[in-house]
Amino acid sequence: MTVSDQPIPLRLKPTRQFPFLARHPWVHAHALAEDGHDLTCGQVVDLLDHDGNWLARGLLNPASRLRIRLYAFDAAIQIDDDLWRARIDAAFKRRRLADPLDEHGAERLLFSESDLMSGLIVDRYADCLGVQFTSGGLLRWRDSILDYLKSCLDARSVVARIDPKTAKHEGVEVTETCIGEAVTSSIAYRQNDLDLLVDLQSGQKTGGFLDQRCNHQAVARYLRGRRVLDVCCYTGGFGLVAAKQGAAEVLGIDSSQAAINAATTAAERNNLNSISFAKGDCFDTLKKYAEEGRKYDAVVLDPPRFAGSRHQIDSALRAYGRLNSLALEILPPGGILVTCSCSGRVSRADFLNMLLDVGRRRRRDMVVMENRGPSPDHPVAISCPESDYLKCVIAEIS
Repeated sequence: MTVSDQPIPLRLKPTRQFPFLARHPWVHAHALAEDGHDLTCGQVVDLLDHDGNWLARGLLNPASRLRIRLYAFDAAIQIDDDLWRARIDAAFKRRRLADPLDEHGAERLLFSESDLMSGLIVDRYADCLGVQFTSGGLLRWRDSILDYLKSCLDARSVVARIDPKTAKHEGVEVTETCIGEAVTSSIAYRQNDLDLLVDLQSGQKTGGFLDQRCNHQAVARYLRGRRVLDVCCYTGGFGLVAAKQGAAEVLGIDSSQAAINAATTAAERNNLNSISFAKGDCFDTLKKYAEEGRKYDAVVLDPPRFAGSRHQIDSALRAYGRLNSLALEILPPGGILVTCSCSGRVSRADFLNMLLDVGRRRRRDMVVMENRGPSPDHPVAISCPESDYLKCVIAEIS
């Protein structure tokens, strides 16, 4: 089946138009009266309300429950290479509003819905790019997008990946594409005065996580001279910066041996002798330490996403509640709790209410010192609340 050059109209069910009048970019299959199941992935479609009024223009993927991703709310805008190039240029320019380019650093250059390109993420590590496609429909333009990214940034290498989870949800193949110089080893970059490495081929997402970059630095100020337990440490983020900035002792815990190995390498690379790492499940480790009577001056909780859909919100909040309750068991009065959530479906208000309930149940007071979000290179699209996903709360525990 071929893709038509002309947009194909698809109609919504009655009263389903309101999110798209507010410019939300996601149209789920259940909202459509005509769901486009017989169309080709990547087909440009015009979204109409039930009465036939034009609302927006987007790309369809008949294999995905997120059936249409919207990219234009003006009928004069065409979805083509020119649009993608303009959106990429705008995203790059947006990143320079706050900070000059650090050629040896790392940053998110393009953040999906927040940069009006739903389904595309681009991270820069020094002179290399890690790209993640999460939209099957956008793959129609994959080659031209990657070529443009390489040329306008003069990137040494561009590695684009589709992970197994995305492939399953989008009905596409797991793939990896590399243009430019072949990537045969980890990429070196600088962040928070540390020399770090990233694996663009086997690391999570685009290779690493950049959204907590500023939070690592902010949290480290509260951890100087303290014994710190960094739970779900992944490749060492919070713990490495804390050790660099004067924490007395840091123990990082993660369930992934590969992450522990990478974190250990980073510590050795930066001559950090006050930090060590161990493999362990976050819940089991905290419970074991509490039973042993261990105490830490500070606990950092940065777990993976607990809620991938709205149906998982309640179970996610229970998991966050259990994790934070266990952390309070090993924190003495005056201790610092750093607790994070990367679940976009869990609102900031729900997360704070969870902490309120944990404090009530444990009969502990929490004084929030900072209530933070992601680094500025992860902007929030006001029309897509899900892009406001990261919560990082720094609290003193009485």
